[in-house]
Amino acid sequence: MLRHEFVDLQTEQEILRWYDVINKQNYLSHNKNIIIQQDDLAMCAPFSRLIAANFLQHLEHLHLAHLVPKYHIVCYCRYVEDILLICESNNTCNQNLVKDFNALRTKLQFTAKIEKNQTLNYLYVTIHRTHTSFKMAIYR
Repeated sequence: MLRHEFVDLQTEQEILRWYDVINKQNYLSHNKNIIIQQDDLAMCAPFSRLIAANFLQHLEHLHLAHLVPKYHIVCYCRYVEDILLICESNNTCNQNLVKDFNALRTKLQFTAKIEKNQTLNYLYVTIHRTHTSFKMAIYR
């Protein structure tokens, strides 16, 4: 486990115990049947979002320092599981970037939407790239 200067071993053990308790309560109801998730988090479980967010933050902490210079990433933004990357297009191969992201964890599957005509929709925003800046509008 990655150690941060501000997290001691006792705190790490406590976090792991809480994760274990939460993961054992990883069940949901569907068509009057109780389903116990064995490997993944139940989408409607109260702590699933928190655990997933922490996991993605952990991946970012471990791997972004290597991926940013390799692919000339100038901006990395994430909202929940939606990621916006802005790269220097002359130096970036989109297929290899997605391949490297998918190699981080076998159960995660990243996909890419590439801008068309200098325009990309991200969440509820349309981003238009000009030669000198970005212009944004509400995506409808």
